[in-house]
Amino acid sequence: MNRNGSSPAPVPASAPAPALQVTDLQVTYYTDSGRVKAVDGVNLTLYSGERLGLVGESGCGKSTMALALMRMIKPPGRIEAGSAIVGGPGGMDLLKLNEEQILNARLSTVSYIPQGAMNSLNPVLRVGAQMLDAMRAHLPKATKEELNERVEHALESVELQRNVFRMYPHELSGGMKQRVCIAIGILLSPKVIIADEPTSALDVVVQRQVMETICRVQEKIGAAVILIGHDMGLMAQITNRVAVMYAGKLVELSTVREMFTDPLHPYAQALISSLPNLENKGVFQSIPGLAPSLLRLPSGCVFHPRCQHAMDLCKTVVPRQSTTPSGRFVYCHLYDEHGNKVKQPETSTKAQVQQKVPVTGR
Repeated sequence: MNRNGSSPAPVPASAPAPALQVTDLQVTYYTDSGRVKAVDGVNLTLYSGERLGLVGESGCGKSTMALALMRMIKPPGRIEAGSAIVGGPGGMDLLKLNEEQILNARLSTVSYIPQGAMNSLNPVLRVGAQMLDAMRAHLPKATKEELNERVEHALESVELQRNVFRMYPHELSGGMKQRVCIAIGILLSPKVIIADEPTSALDVVVQRQVMETICRVQEKIGAAVILIGHDMGLMAQITNRVAVMYAGKLVELSTVREMFTDPLHPYAQALISSLPNLENKGVFQSIPGLAPSLLRLPSGCVFHPRCQHAMDLCKTVVPRQSTTPSGRFVYCHLYDEHGNKVKQPETSTKAQVQQKVPVTGR
């Protein structure tokens, strides 16, 4: 058990070996306005071959968590505490590696597919040169022919022709640039791939093609994937489990079916309720209120000002982890430590819920 009274999610008996175990991860930004806890005590387990979706409002800490796992947090940010072990018990702790070790671990053990391919590729270097540069850093004894063949094979594995090797980024479409970033991410067959909104700047047709490419190469190399995004429809189609973040905290982790049919945390429930529904065309439900500033977080449960189930307890006491027998976990006072729903007291203070408002088309 860590400092905030929670434990890593239990490993189900039938689950494969863990590819990544994150425990009590804390990332803080020290700004002129004060201390910002961007990631606050996150715990999760990612299993080999799994695709885990990470969702939440903008600014909730999703990308900061990804950058922390890659050890790419820059000042004024700082990784304050926690561990990120790749390969199960006794494996490599990414947060304890020195500079040389983490350089070797990137691409070979854990890789990162960035959000904006346009800004991630060097515009004055050919695609092949950029990929070879990454390869040489990890395989200094490999011959030029071996490296070229491996790079061209990686391009083909994401359905790009070999002539892309000699092209500049500006000669590629948005979807092709994103595929190049995927090819770079799988060059050395890492155990964990972190994809940070890999389809955010693409049209829906290319989005599907890119996600199919990620899934296919992931299955081919046997990697585990963390998919960060806002597209709940994409999460429903692609992922095995979904983790929900709010104000730097992980508030629920469930299988994708459980998340979409029976979410536990009030924030997760509100997210699912806000999705368009064919049975109520033109009717949309938003989440009341605004996400809090990380500089001035509410006391107790950070979601209580927006929660329709808020109790007096929620205003003063930080909820601890509740774990169901099936392995789901949720941080909420509505559940006991075994994930059973508790009876709300009569004095519960309900937050005002925004009514559904019909939206008429033009």
